[in-house]
Amino acid sequence: MSSGFFRSLVREAARRYPPKDRYARHFASGKLGRDPVFRHLLEHGLLAGEPCILDIGCGQGNLAALLAAARARHASGDWPADWPAPPAPREFRGIDLLARDVARAQSALGAQARFTCGDMREADFGEADAIVILDVLHYVDRDAQDDVLRRVRGALGAGGLLLLRIGAKSGSLRFRYTEWVDRIVMRLRGHRLTRLHGRATDEWARALEALGFRVEARPMSAGTGFANVLLVARLAGPCASRGELAA
Repeated sequence: MSSGFFRSLVREAARRYPPKDRYARHFASGKLGRDPVFRHLLEHGLLAGEPCILDIGCGQGNLAALLAAARARHASGDWPADWPAPPAPREFRGIDLLARDVARAQSALGAQARFTCGDMREADFGEADAIVILDVLHYVDRDAQDDVLRRVRGALGAGGLLLLRIGAKSGSLRFRYTEWVDRIVMRLRGHRLTRLHGRATDEWARALEALGFRVEARPMSAGTGFANVLLVARLAGPCASRGELAA
């Protein structure tokens, strides 16, 4: 039942994009339906109960569209009995570098979310209870990665959650395929990258632990050829003020 349910949920999310924008609808359907991370987030309630969610590198807002569709379906009483209730954040914000994707996201979500065009290396993250970064950090160098993570830490309050999906660097064929696809996708989107900046899973985990996160690594490439891992990182306890950490 849940597989059929999720497919129908993906269709509803894709229909949030304007009918005339066939690319946006097709991309949303393919990305949400084929990438295992989106179903995992809902099925395991990873964002449940988080009042303010920030999606860094949000693209055209696929995650926000899926969550909106999920809330509507849950409110109608049609929801898998073995799944937790979907996230119902008070605020959902997204940041992305491409203005056309930000416009698509805002068109699909309207007043249900707020999207801004900006570079994650410079953008103001504000305050959040949960931050999502899916397949983005490896596009910037290590110093920039560390700075983004430090500012993420500063934006989160005590008990804050970071969901970071990475391509686990290794000598495997899966990782080489992951990098190859990343390069193709970014060129199609108009970016000319000279190199990518991956790290092994334990390197990412150590960087997060140094900032005070407890980290759990979950394989997140089932059904694909990728070397993806989802790092579920939760702050271990009370922290300094957000402003102090973000300075």
